[in-house]
Amino acid sequence: MPQLAQRVGRAKPSAIMVIAETAKQLKAAGRDIISFSIGVPNFLPGEHVYAAAREALSHDSGQYGSNRGSDALLDAFLKHIEALGFAGYTRMNLSVGIGAKQVLYNLAEALLNEGDEICFAAPYWTTYHDIADIVGAKANVLHCGPSQNYKLTPEQLENALARKPKVFLFNNPSNPTGMVYTREEIAALAEVLVQYPDTWIVTDDIYNSMVFDGIGYHNFVFARPELRDRLIFVDSVSKTYGMPGWRVGLIAGPESVAKAVTTLNSNHITSVPEVITAAAVAAFGGPQDVPQAKCKEFAAKRDIVLAVLGKIPGVVCPRPQGAFYAFPDISVAFGKSHSGTRIENDVDFCAALLGAKGVACVPGSAFGEPRAMRISYTCPTAQLEPGLARITEFFTELS
Repeated sequence: MPQLAQRVGRAKPSAIMVIAETAKQLKAAGRDIISFSIGVPNFLPGEHVYAAAREALSHDSGQYGSNRGSDALLDAFLKHIEALGFAGYTRMNLSVGIGAKQVLYNLAEALLNEGDEICFAAPYWTTYHDIADIVGAKANVLHCGPSQNYKLTPEQLENALARKPKVFLFNNPSNPTGMVYTREEIAALAEVLVQYPDTWIVTDDIYNSMVFDGIGYHNFVFARPELRDRLIFVDSVSKTYGMPGWRVGLIAGPESVAKAVTTLNSNHITSVPEVITAAAVAAFGGPQDVPQAKCKEFAAKRDIVLAVLGKIPGVVCPRPQGAFYAFPDISVAFGKSHSGTRIENDVDFCAALLGAKGVACVPGSAFGEPRAMRISYTCPTAQLEPGLARITEFFTELS
């Protein structure tokens, strides 16, 4: 029979969704499961978002929308990024997609030829490597362990850019670590970036409104405005507004890139639906009390997680200052056993933890760091401390 395209063989199911689905099946079978696996914010947007969607539905045109995004959405996003610090952009610098993941895939198609190099730090969001593989790009992964707080150093970036990659992909705040770069750290990296004008810079910063401890959100273009000609900022409504299922992602960047992404849209998604667009406009332009309250809530949950992890002998967890993840180094458990089950690596650990204690976490190897695991602490507050207690108990039972 005819064969599938080679690129399909390079595509892999999301490791995060595999864990989440396993936890879901166990729960359906009657197991008491606490999930720290999937990275969803677990809150709903404000009522004004639903009101906007209902209003749009009441006079839905049923027509195709703009490949770039509706003027109302583009204007709302412009105001949003101006508040972040991005000045001087117009609608022609923007384009939309079905979530940030689809936007990133579009950018890979627009910027990378087969065999081109893309570099990014590890730990990384799983999709980065997956997309690079699918489009046939070569990934240069820059390993940033817990000893450097999972953060990329200027020296590492210098060495990577000396190889002249086509794209440098950067994530701040970070999924899976929750780490946030300070103004000074961003400025230091920006000083390296200006020396390599042939590399595109993609900043996947969809957690930019979920930053704790007064550290603030910072971008390379704020430090060195001349980088604007080759920097693409990626955002979405998913995490900030509790709208992952609404699937709206956007970019701000050079007109040529926005045009390329818009052209690609015309060949697959066509447009974001009218009702979804109205909801996104309301999210960006309406009251911000819900995301602000949730940011404070996540910071408090972060403190609970760190307090518990800090009491487990041998476990190291750099302090996350954004998003809603903790990424502890659990390698102290490797080589030990739990109830006769030998734990050799992070995958063994997470499988044993789920089987024995009903707690679902994602192995760090899915993110390029096999010594760790990701804890997403967006579960209901009532489940957080019991779930952490089960993790602590699991460690005490290792032999």
